[in-house]
Amino acid sequence: MRIVRLATIPFFLLHHLRSQIDALVAAGHEVILISSPIDGADALERIAGVRFVPIDIPRGIAPLRDLAALASMYRLFRSFRPDVVHSTTPKAGLLCALGAFLARVWVRLHTFTGQPWLELSGPTRWLSMASDWLIARLNTHCYADSPSQRDFLITEGLCRAESISVLESGSLAGVDLSRFNSGPLTARAQKCRETLAIPPTARVVLFIGRVTRDKGVAELADAFFRIKAVDSEAYLVVVGPTEPKRDPLPNALLQALTSDDRIRMTGYDPEPEKYLAMADLLCLPSYREGFGNVVIEAGALGVPTVGTRIDGLRDAVVDGVTGLLVPPKNAAALAGALASLLKNEPKRKQMGNAARERVRHLFDSRVINRRVLEEYERLLKNRNPTR
Repeated sequence: MRIVRLATIPFFLLHHLRSQIDALVAAGHEVILISSPIDGADALERIAGVRFVPIDIPRGIAPLRDLAALASMYRLFRSFRPDVVHSTTPKAGLLCALGAFLARVWVRLHTFTGQPWLELSGPTRWLSMASDWLIARLNTHCYADSPSQRDFLITEGLCRAESISVLESGSLAGVDLSRFNSGPLTARAQKCRETLAIPPTARVVLFIGRVTRDKGVAELADAFFRIKAVDSEAYLVVVGPTEPKRDPLPNALLQALTSDDRIRMTGYDPEPEKYLAMADLLCLPSYREGFGNVVIEAGALGVPTVGTRIDGLRDAVVDGVTGLLVPPKNAAALAGALASLLKNEPKRKQMGNAARERVRHLFDSRVINRRVLEEYERLLKNRNPTR
């Protein structure tokens, strides 16, 4: 098969779909990757067995650049003649759906990974919702990365029930269990604590993601300051980029985070496994989220999660079993849940063990990636019975 995978930014392909891309190549298929020529593009060029085509895909509304990107995709699809195009992320999804429809690609797919418009209002929200509606109509099939996301899209009238499904139990590509394996990571985790100057006896709450308002970082900071006042051994580690243009945190809050003696701000790091291996708890207090792949990465290492009770996350975290869920935008509830597990090591270990077993049973990347390939073959055969 000739397959095109696209995302607006290289990060998404590199860190969420890399194992799936490698699996497609290993199965002998011809693969093209499309993303913007920004940070990470050079790493896409180095992936063995694939061809990377950089196309400038603006994340915001930029009509002229959007038209240029659409024209580039259309020309590529007409020349490469892919059997399958499969997009993720909103803007890449819209432009890919239009370009592939016009180029008459047999199988056109998109995976929804959360709805950015949930925290928007006015015309911008309407345009974003209309974009999702159009993506669902122009593609031959769509996927959601979790059952609750699928139900939400159907309820909102953006997707028809028969046109969207969830593969296995959800997630984009599962977890590479050989990479997220606590045994080989022990020394790296210890070194990571030493580098961050965190005492061996400290209990670490970890956040991994964009350091923005809609990721609930303000509530996380509020909750941690409450915990710190009564727990002398609690530390917070924040791993991820601070984005000044996309839903930024107030400068005063950023200053408070960076200057606190028990908070470590690392910035982006391509090796989240070393932080997960040293953590006692993962915290993901998002206002909106897709499945939350970092939750099952943490679970693979026996780390439970405290998250928010929102679509996507409530499929990744089994409340009371593999972690705890609290209402979004509620710092007091978040502090209570974190504190209850920080001071209860047996409960943390019990939840961590349950999370590990659930990940091994449901989210092995090898199983999910094999299922994706089976979907491509099935859909292509249905669309073109002569194959």
